[in-house]
Amino acid sequence: MTAHSETATEAAGGETKLKRRITGPLLFLFILGDVLGAGIYALMGVLSGEVGGALWAPLAVALVLALLTAGSYAELVTKYPKAGGAAIFAQRAFKPPIISFLVGFSMLSAGVISAAGLALAFAGEYLQTFINVPPIPTAMVFLVLVAALNARGISESLKSNVVMTVIEVSGLVIVVVAVAAMLGGGGGDLSRVTQFPEGTSPGLAILGGAIIAYYSFVGFETSANVAEEIRDPSRIYPRALIGALLTAGVVYVLVGLASAIALPADDLADSSGPLLAVVGATGFPVPDWLFSLIALVAVANGALLTMIMTSRVTFGMAEQGLLPAVLGRVLPNRRTPWVAIVATTVIAMLLSLVGDLATLASAVVLLLLFVFISTNVAVLVLRKDRVEHKHFRVWTFVPVLGVLSCILLLTQQEPIVWLFGGGFVLLGVVLYFINRATARPIATD
Repeated sequence: MTAHSETATEAAGGETKLKRRITGPLLFLFILGDVLGAGIYALMGVLSGEVGGALWAPLAVALVLALLTAGSYAELVTKYPKAGGAAIFAQRAFKPPIISFLVGFSMLSAGVISAAGLALAFAGEYLQTFINVPPIPTAMVFLVLVAALNARGISESLKSNVVMTVIEVSGLVIVVVAVAAMLGGGGGDLSRVTQFPEGTSPGLAILGGAIIAYYSFVGFETSANVAEEIRDPSRIYPRALIGALLTAGVVYVLVGLASAIALPADDLADSSGPLLAVVGATGFPVPDWLFSLIALVAVANGALLTMIMTSRVTFGMAEQGLLPAVLGRVLPNRRTPWVAIVATTVIAMLLSLVGDLATLASAVVLLLLFVFISTNVAVLVLRKDRVEHKHFRVWTFVPVLGVLSCILLLTQQEPIVWLFGGGFVLLGVVLYFINRATARPIATD
C-alpha cells in the first residue's frame, strides 16, 4: 500500500455540518476500542469449540481477511471523507440507487443488531456479579444512556472511549500477564496451542473459527462513518485504521495463546465468561468483581461506538436523500444528529427483545460481508473518478482478494443466519420503495 502526500485539510475534507473534532490519536483509540470490544470477552469459549486449543490460528486468519477490506476503506474514506461510509461509496460507484440504499441499510441493520446484542451482553452474567436485575429492561435503559452520551457530542463520546479503551485493554493485558506468570511457575500446558478437536480437519476448523473470530474485527468499518468529523482525513485515517487493526490482532493472538495454555478447550467452551475463567485458573490475584467490571466497560464501549456509527450512517443517508430528510437534523449547539440517534436507539431497543445473542452476532457478520463486498468492488469502479486532493491508494489486488474472502466467509454461514439477515434485506427493499414514493428524489451526485 502507498499513501500520497498530505494536502490542506480543507481540500481533503471540505465543508461539513458536523464538527471536525477527531484527531489522529482519538481516531486510533476509536477504532481500537471498537475492535477490542465485547467480542473477545464473550466469544473465546465459542471459538474453542471450533478449533480446540489452536485459538490463535483463526484469529490470525481473521486479521488478514479484515486487513484486505480495511485497505479498501482507507482509499475510499480519504477519497470521499463524508459521513455515510459504505452507502456513499456505493452511491458513487453503482448506478441503481437501490444498491446504495441496501448497502447503507445493511450497515444500519448490522449496527442496531450489534447494539442490541451488546446491550443484552451488558445486562447478562457480568452485571449479575454486582446486581440481580431483569436483563431485557436493563438492556433498554443501557441503550438510552448510550444515546444520551452520543447526543452530547462526538468529542465527549470519544473522550469517554479513550478511558474505556484503556480499561478494556488492561483486562486483556491481565489475561496475558496472568498466564505468563502461570507458565513461568510451571503451570499450564503449552502443547494445547496446537491441538484441534478430535476428528476435525485443521483447515476446515480454522476457517469455521475465522468466521467467529471475524466478528471481533468488524468494528473497523465504524470509523468510515465519522469521516466528516476527522481532521485531515487523508493523512490521519489510513495510519489510524491499519495501526489499530494490527494492534488488535497482536493482542487477540496473545489472548488466544494464553487462553489455550491456561485451560483445556472443553473448559473454555463450557464457560459463559471464558476470560474470567482463564484468569481464575491462573491463581493470579485479581478479584472476580474487578474483571467483571472491566468486561462491562468493554461491552459499554462497543455499544457506544456502534451507535455512533449507526447514527452517522443514518445521518449520511438522509443527507443524500436515501432516507427521510428529518433524519438529517442536528442539535443547534452540539451539532450531533439527534433524530438519527433517537430513531436507531428505538430500533435497537426493540431488537433487544429477541434475546438470542449468538444469532444476533452471526447476523451482524452476514450483513457486513455484503457491505464489504460492495466497498471492495466500489474501489475498483471508482478508480476512474478523479478528485482534487491527494488520498490513500491501495494495491489493486487487495480489494480483489477482499471480495473473494467475503464470499468465502458467506459460504460458511448457517441457514438460520441467512434467514434472519435476509429478513432485514427484504425489509430494506420494502422501505426503499416506500421512500421512493413518499420522499424527495434520491441524489445522484
